[in-house]
Amino acid sequence: MSDDRLDRAVTGGVVRGRSSAAIDEWRGVPYAAPPVGARRLRAPAPVIPWTGVRDATRFGPVATQDRKGPFGGAAPSTPRSEDCLTLNIAAPSGADSLPVMVFIHGGAYSVGSPADSPWRGTTFVRRGVVHVTLNYRLNALGYLDFSEFGFDTNLGLRDQVAALEWVRDNIARFGGDPERVTVYGESSGGNAVTTLMTTPVARGLFARAIAQSPPSNAVYWPHDTRRSGRDFLRLLGAPVGREAEALRDASADALVTAARLLFAEVPDAYPGDLAFSPVVDGAYLPEHPFEAFRRGHQHDIPLLIGTTGREGSVFWGKRRILATTRSRREGLLAATPPAAREHFARAYRFGTRRDDLDFGGDFAFWFPSQRLAEQHSARHPAWLYRLDYAPPLLRLLGIDATHGADLITVFERERGWVGRLSTLLGGARDLRAVGERMREHWYTFAATGTLPEAWPRYSPERRESLSYDMVDRVERDTRRDRRLAWAGWVPLHSAEGGS
Repeated sequence: MSDDRLDRAVTGGVVRGRSSAAIDEWRGVPYAAPPVGARRLRAPAPVIPWTGVRDATRFGPVATQDRKGPFGGAAPSTPRSEDCLTLNIAAPSGADSLPVMVFIHGGAYSVGSPADSPWRGTTFVRRGVVHVTLNYRLNALGYLDFSEFGFDTNLGLRDQVAALEWVRDNIARFGGDPERVTVYGESSGGNAVTTLMTTPVARGLFARAIAQSPPSNAVYWPHDTRRSGRDFLRLLGAPVGREAEALRDASADALVTAARLLFAEVPDAYPGDLAFSPVVDGAYLPEHPFEAFRRGHQHDIPLLIGTTGREGSVFWGKRRILATTRSRREGLLAATPPAAREHFARAYRFGTRRDDLDFGGDFAFWFPSQRLAEQHSARHPAWLYRLDYAPPLLRLLGIDATHGADLITVFERERGWVGRLSTLLGGARDLRAVGERMREHWYTFAATGTLPEAWPRYSPERRESLSYDMVDRVERDTRRDRRLAWAGWVPLHSAEGGS
């Protein structure tokens, strides 16, 4: 149902939403000007005002992306466009001063969509939350560095900040409390969360943060990101000396095709790296998040952060993008002293498929989450978790609780086709129970900024975390052998020089 009772005056004009089953929704609401034409590869500009009442009952096009890569991304029927800077709001009918949750979708900063039904947050809306999802620029249009050719950096990150500024200025009109905004995301969306926590202009835009499986170390320095930008231009076929012109004139399809080719090249060419990432440009993002957290320069807010039990177990075959092969592992450890490398050999049985996949997943997701929890907890409240529960079928297949399993539990997908398929051999009741507990914790954290006393805060001294399983348990210094191995790792990358 759509009527004038759902009209809201926002930045730019008036939008009219829709209502169904006691949930009001506004979709495709612009939070910045279309980044097209002369605005391509430029920082987001203010919303262009409109006249009359703008229909806000349909999702806007998602960011331009290619389904032929390792991740499918948005459904084939979902419209794509460079003109994608819109967000979506869902609220209980009659909402008033409710906590706000802003979800940033994942997809390796290459693909993804907030329009997929699970991400709409209706589970949290029914609990009493105003929920926001957003589109932001991806792949070559959002996460490559073409600054040496006169373009702006960190475009996807800037888009996210612009969306959060819109939330600050407008969410009260939808029944949300701008002082109780929680930003949360999974995978690259989790990377967005931890990066936003160290982005100066984002300070004060959100009051708490939830980072699910964040590859937080996937933020690189200009000598690395410009190298990737030049590799992209080679794949695009841009003539030397006319790079800026090629970037301005290429079709969006040509850009995402070259981006897909770059995505396939990077894991072997630069072990441990991901093709698309934020860049420590010294201005918009002045420090690497790890360094900012170490120095205490991150935002003073509570942080909930964690991973699944075996993040890397699905990154094989078409999805083999992590440091899961011998050559990639040796490249990743090339600068690490021999004594420290021996620690890795004791912590992982290299040459076995299980431990090779775990090594890649630990580097990308588990190790950086442990490190950020330790650094943040030295000054501010932090809670660490691990999702360990996996239905019998997933354990039998050797997948266990893998990357993305938390999307089933946090977004109540246990009864969807993914949940039904994973519980063919049983475990449906346990999976639903784990999901109910996680969702209750997420809601409590968003509403209050804290968690039940039974889940102790993380601290560098006790290293206590919560394991979600058939019966949840608090663990102390879990996987200590692996943690100590990673403590001795020396990266090839540094702020002073590059590889």
